[in-house]
Amino acid sequence: MGRCRHIGVVSLFPEMLRSIFNTSILGRAASKGLVQYHYWNLRDFGTGSYHSVDDYPFGGGGGMVLKPEPLADALDCSIDFLRELTGGETPRLLYPSPQGRRFSQPVSEEWSGSSRPLLFLCGHYEGIDQRILDGYPLEEWSAGDYVLSGGELPCALMVDAVVRLLPGVLSNESSPVNETFSNGTFDYPQYTRPRVFRGQEVPEVLLSGDHQAIRRYREEVSRRKQQAVRPDLGGNQASVSR
Repeated sequence: MGRCRHIGVVSLFPEMLRSIFNTSILGRAASKGLVQYHYWNLRDFGTGSYHSVDDYPFGGGGGMVLKPEPLADALDCSIDFLRELTGGETPRLLYPSPQGRRFSQPVSEEWSGSSRPLLFLCGHYEGIDQRILDGYPLEEWSAGDYVLSGGELPCALMVDAVVRLLPGVLSNESSPVNETFSNGTFDYPQYTRPRVFRGQEVPEVLLSGDHQAIRRYREEVSRRKQQAVRPDLGGNQASVSR
């Protein structure tokens, strides 16, 4: 079992993520000491008496843009904190964005296999001042080809995908091995009791005790579903960014 992983989040709504990270597998991973979550509320770094964090965009346009001063102060504070906590290790800076590279299972496997802390910056409104993206080594990662109201939900998706792969988090260490995308294919369909449900029977081969026949059956139905639903996948997933 590896050492505790540290995951930090800079967000306008840290309570939203705190609720998710304290629940189910993510919460159990923290209670086991396998991961620690750290939160920074961007509003705490706002400017002026109203702790302002956004302003109108230069050049016009709809919506508001997150200002560079509170973003930079929050990033500096969280980076320094994680460095001190981990003996000088610089966190990987991640910015969930629909304009980023596509997050995938191989990416989550690479991130989970590293001891490097992860620090997410969650944007809102029309985005963040470009000078933050230019001035910090932020990696833009997309959870899919759609736009959401903020970076919290994509952040939660990525954290879940990473944390569940950490050694000791899942009770069955072999669970991730045959999952969808882990070996370049879809996972196979699952059945449990009762053997007959509303007239639908469990495939007879799964009751045969013939492990080779069961393996062949599962590979075949997985292959057929992948070809029907995601023929674009082929045998490889999106490449990992090093």
